[in-house]
Amino acid sequence: MSDVITYAPLLLQGLLITLLVTVLGAILMVVTAFTAGLARLSQHWWLRWPAGVFVEVFRGTSLLVQMFWFFFALPFFGFQLAPLTAAVLALGLNEGAYAAEIVRGTINSRAAGQTEACVALGMGRALRMRRVLIPQSIPAMLPSFCNVMVDLLKNTSLVSLVTVADLTFRGQMVRNTTGQTTAVFLTILVLYFVLSSLISLLMKWLERRFALDRRPKSRRDQPGPLVKAGMPV
Repeated sequence: MSDVITYAPLLLQGLLITLLVTVLGAILMVVTAFTAGLARLSQHWWLRWPAGVFVEVFRGTSLLVQMFWFFFALPFFGFQLAPLTAAVLALGLNEGAYAAEIVRGTINSRAAGQTEACVALGMGRALRMRRVLIPQSIPAMLPSFCNVMVDLLKNTSLVSLVTVADLTFRGQMVRNTTGQTTAVFLTILVLYFVLSSLISLLMKWLERRFALDRRPKSRRDQPGPLVKAGMPV
């Protein structure tokens, strides 16, 4: 265990890379999810069909194969990607394909009365999507998005296979140097668990923050001095 503590700065460097990949992958995942999810709801086939093909391809093939394709196969077509770029693209697009179905399904599940009310008010499709349906759908999306985010974090362990020096990559280096297999991988396990717990706490805070029944705090909601003292107003 003392050998692992000696190599703690090396593991910390890997942890920072894992955090970077997670954050960049999450940003790409959210952008991809809303782009593909809304495109699948489009009335135009030239938006709906390509989005459907994208979702099915990235959901139906292995993330590891996709990562290898971006890093090892694209150079044959004249596109050379840095290891970090290839890893973030594969993670963000793969998880974004799953999250796109969350976006599509959640918006489709909104009560029909919402759409009928918007039509009655003369709102166009784009306006009612932007002003009513998407804002009301976001709180319902957050629990499922939390699962996708945790899955994205865990899948960052695959980026070591395309030479990204993340936490898993550094842990294997320490293991090969010290021979402390149990201590090294127990440390990595705990770090991934802590990061997953932090993501869950963040998403739960967002759920409370964007809850539809959340009452805004304002001065008008605060009881006056007479009410506080138990006196009639």
